Amino acid sequence: MEIILGIIVIFIIFIVVMYNRLISNRNAVKNSWAGIDTQLQRRYDLIPNLVETVKGYMTHERETLEKVTQARTAFLNAGSVKEMAGAENMMSGALKSLFAVSENYPDLKASQNFIMLQEELAGTENKISYARQRYNSTVMAYNNVVQKFPTNIIAGMFNFKMEEFFEVDNPEARQAVKVSF
Repeated sequence: MEIILGIIVIFIIFIVVMYNRLISNRNAVKNSWAGIDTQLQRRYDLIPNLVETVKGYMTHERETLEKVTQARTAFLNAGSVKEMAGAENMMSGALKSLFAVSENYPDLKASQNFIMLQEELAGTENKISYARQRYNSTVMAYNNVVQKFPTNIIAGMFNFKMEEFFEVDNPEARQAVKVSF
């Protein structure tokens, strides 16, 4: 009887340990997603300042400015990883266009405000890249735990699902926004 009771206790401890491991990994994914979200929010908070700085110089470039604004709106309305990646694609393309067009405005390129915003955006782009890498590494670790035996049994019992990677569908958007002075 004591042996059976001992086996049951060990089995329960084993389940608790695996469950807690799954919880820890899932929380790490949520935390790393929050890191991406924070950096993207920082980028999108810089966008209105950038647009306002550029507006005065680029009177004939309304379409470019509208694309930046639309991309920002798409980000703010994104609800899933896939929607966020789509908004990210839009923003990368819009910012590339904005900086390409800015080359035609020497006064804008010389503006201290514009230079400062470009530097802030370049730093933010680096942080976003790091946050994406961290998120995808964390998702991979979590998905491995969810799929590997024997934790896959506990994951199935407690409804732990695989997480999506943060992927960019558009090959052009895979490149960082070029910020040139």
